[in-house]
Amino acid sequence: MNQALGLAAQALFVSNPNPRVGCVLVTKDGLVIGGGTTQQAGSPHAEVMALRDAVVSGHDTRGATAYVTLEPCAHHGRTGPCCDALIAAGIGKVVASIEDPNPLVAGQGFARLRAAGVEVQVGPGATESRELNIGFFSRMVRGTPWVRLKAAASLDGTTALHNGASQWITSRAARADGHAWRARACAVLTGIGTVLDDNPRLDVREVTTPRQPQVVVVDSQLQTPLDANLFLAERDCYIYTAVENHDKTAALEARGARVVHLPHASGKVDLGAMLRDLGQRGINELHVEAGHKLNGSLVREGLVDEFLVYLAPRLLGQGLGMAQFGPLDALADGLALEFKSVDTLGPDLRIVARVAGRDRF
Repeated sequence: MNQALGLAAQALFVSNPNPRVGCVLVTKDGLVIGGGTTQQAGSPHAEVMALRDAVVSGHDTRGATAYVTLEPCAHHGRTGPCCDALIAAGIGKVVASIEDPNPLVAGQGFARLRAAGVEVQVGPGATESRELNIGFFSRMVRGTPWVRLKAAASLDGTTALHNGASQWITSRAARADGHAWRARACAVLTGIGTVLDDNPRLDVREVTTPRQPQVVVVDSQLQTPLDANLFLAERDCYIYTAVENHDKTAALEARGARVVHLPHASGKVDLGAMLRDLGQRGINELHVEAGHKLNGSLVREGLVDEFLVYLAPRLLGQGLGMAQFGPLDALADGLALEFKSVDTLGPDLRIVARVAGRDRF
């Protein structure tokens, strides 16, 4: 199963919006005869890739055990049911990490395997598999993406100077790592303030990736420039707005954007509705790279699940913070977090902190 989890991790940048799955085939004598990883959407899943690997190597799969990190699918999507492929190959036993939360599967794959006489064991590697697919589980169970907010700051929490200068607070190593987190996400979210002030591309350049994440802009007044750098990368672009401007909408859509009108009573974009809409569009992990105002709104509305924070070993004093919200009247009103990891990257620290209890769904 550890080998299968390693193969699943290889799909980190590849399989979206499908889950990251690995599969290893083992004979009764303990010989590994095949392995596979879920490919890009519309291409074979891990089980089929493992079966193909075994056949190409001249191995007989009859009676073998399949170690797979997620329940084999039981429905016809862009590919056929993996449980049927395993049954047809004569697999004698399936050891799976965890049940697929997709309502189209949700135990049906296990049921069909057992009905065909295949022994099924569930549980080994469940925690690791779910963590690797936290965004997929979030979308299937909650209907919204897993929202990860990235920020780069000085040790005293300054993300930009009073004049807006922020390039670069952290090191090249931290920036490259940030691009790897972009690459694993289905989409990168920013606000119109960042677009107007920094004109970022928000694509992946520092690491090799077979696909670019989609880009999402919160733009209440539909101010996104038609020549914005975010249009340079060929990927889907969603612009959420609170106003109706048919001419600007037409111009942006001519640039390849999809303009979505989701107004809130406040006159801004309804952020909760936006997340639900993104969930319906197949977004598993949403990577936020925005300014302190949009970050603050997301925190204030309880929409952030996890923080990815890079801290540089310097003090910058008064400036812009990570998220503008509050003021709070009591310490107990603060947002409680759980540290998931703390690592060094060059001279900087990388902290992954999760909102307490947020992953219990």
